[in-house]
Amino acid sequence: MMKTYMKKISGAVTGLLLLSGCSLAQERNAIEKTGPTASTPIVFSAPRVPAKIDFAGEAVPLQQQEVREQLDRDILFNYYWQNNIFYMMKLSARYFPAIEAELKKNGVPDDFKYLCIAESNLLNAVSKAGATGFWQFMKSTAPGYDLEISETVDERYHVEKATAAACRYFKQAYARFGNWIAAAASYNCGMGGYSERAAFQRTNNYYELVLPEETQRYIYRILAYKHILSNADSLGFVLAPEERYAPVKTKTIPVNFNISNLLVFANNNGSTYKLLKWYNPWLRGRSLRVRPGKTYNIILPLATDSIRVN
Repeated sequence: MMKTYMKKISGAVTGLLLLSGCSLAQERNAIEKTGPTASTPIVFSAPRVPAKIDFAGEAVPLQQQEVREQLDRDILFNYYWQNNIFYMMKLSARYFPAIEAELKKNGVPDDFKYLCIAESNLLNAVSKAGATGFWQFMKSTAPGYDLEISETVDERYHVEKATAAACRYFKQAYARFGNWIAAAASYNCGMGGYSERAAFQRTNNYYELVLPEETQRYIYRILAYKHILSNADSLGFVLAPEERYAPVKTKTIPVNFNISNLLVFANNNGSTYKLLKWYNPWLRGRSLRVRPGKTYNIILPLATDSIRVN
């Protein structure tokens, strides 16, 4: 009886294998005959260049073919860098309020916040040349704009102070060139570099100048970020408010004394060393040395502001 049963099972398995083989052969033949055309192709479309756009109230001459094409290039490249655009949308919810407040306080147009994205993607980045922070100040130039760099402090990493320093530069450049576009462009190649080329070419109009390749593209990258982020919804970048990185509620602790151990300081103030460093990236060591008459504001998140996951 067991032999009969095993013969039946063996026959059934053999039949299934034969059927499976026929099925695979039929499927292979079908693919060879029809090819992959049955699948729906992905359709890409190019975003349109806006009918008009300005930077800091200064109109961009889109009627000029080369200007229009250069802006088109950077809109296209950034539009299809979707992960970066979404990340900028998330980060801007946290950092734009502080940057906008500093720009307004210093009399610099709000559009310069997009220059900050072009510089660092709203990150405390460090370039190969050593430019550091949201506004990418060099170690040699930072002190000239009242940014302290010491053994325990580097204010290039301080968003508000670095923004105020950048504002000083923009206002100096505006006084020199007479327009905000040139001031913004010179942030990339330096006031001296921009002036030398403007003098030789007998114009300081950015759109008429031959500049280094990076500077030549710099303003268009800024304009592309402005266009995409200002029109995110209509361009298909939909992000719910709760998905954005909202500013965190914090407490401020004025410090006018040396701190020998920042870990102990953080713990004594109801926080951790990691959070202390996260919210105060300008603290560069494990201690803090404070000069006489100097006061630093250390911020820490409120304990109730932690993220809850249901």
